[in-house]
Amino acid sequence: MIAEEVYDLVLDDLFIRLDHLVPGSSVFLKLEGLNPAGSVKLKTAIALVAQAEESGREFPRTRLIESTSGNLGVALAMVCAAKGYRLTCVTDPNANTQAVRLMEALGAEVVVIDVRDGNGGFLQSRINYIQARLRREPGTYWLNQYANPAGPRAHRDRTGRSVLEAIGHVDYAFIGAGTTGTLMGCAEFFRRHSPATRIIAVDSVGSVSFGGPPARRHIPGLGTSRRPEILDEEKIDEVMLIPEADAVEMCRALAEGRGLLLGGSSGTVLSAVQEKAKEISDGSVVVALSPDFGERYLETVYDDSWVAERWPELIHRKIPELPELPEIPKIAEISQTSQARA
Repeated sequence: MIAEEVYDLVLDDLFIRLDHLVPGSSVFLKLEGLNPAGSVKLKTAIALVAQAEESGREFPRTRLIESTSGNLGVALAMVCAAKGYRLTCVTDPNANTQAVRLMEALGAEVVVIDVRDGNGGFLQSRINYIQARLRREPGTYWLNQYANPAGPRAHRDRTGRSVLEAIGHVDYAFIGAGTTGTLMGCAEFFRRHSPATRIIAVDSVGSVSFGGPPARRHIPGLGTSRRPEILDEEKIDEVMLIPEADAVEMCRALAEGRGLLLGGSSGTVLSAVQEKAKEISDGSVVVALSPDFGERYLETVYDDSWVAERWPELIHRKIPELPELPEIPKIAEISQTSQARA
């Protein structure tokens, strides 16, 4: 594969088997971190910048601005650097240090907002800063991933489609809910092309996206302290709220037991898969989306001191040994069996 630009290197067909999470079924984890930006947010960033270009604004004179917990900021900084656009990323203290450094290395201005909003998070405070900046600087354009339909469209046309093209038949799709762009795009695609697929939205305890009570959260990626405008619960079959401690335990177990270093959002999604396992019929095909890998979480999720300060029981608890994987049938065989049963 030879690309013209760095942001063209989106690999959308990489999966790994994790059947042990749902014994008797086939579990495919879609790995979204194997692109230059390191996360699923590269597809979102491409779409948001394209929408801004189509808005009639003059580039490169216009400065783009966006609120981000880390991954989208890195992806936007990469796209904007390649295009010669100016970018401001507005983040908060929960953002991973490495993500902030990556944004800065790629030429973005990074503003860290440390004032909590009414729900105990930082999202509304970040947005308040952006709105104030827009009033002061009319040459600035807010990409607004929380309300911009370009984000979900990107995942409808790319992420959702790539799952069905690779797997062929899906009974359950577990998708994390942050800004909900990936979730909404995939849900829309499955509703059109695989309506029998059960869409499970996975969120963190303490997030208010689906009406839960607010609580302080520590891991960036999933969860919000303000409901995103693009969220449409009618496209979702079920919502699962996962404690952050469970996500950390899952991440660390997979790292030590499988050599799979995943980000906190991925640990949350896979914790939901494991929790739901007892309700999933034998022979089902399960797909879970992994937004990113764990390199950006080495100072948090994978740092004993950081974890012990928040969940000391995880450090003293022995990481459970994961069972050996069973003999794995080919994807084509799984698809044929599932379709015959359906």
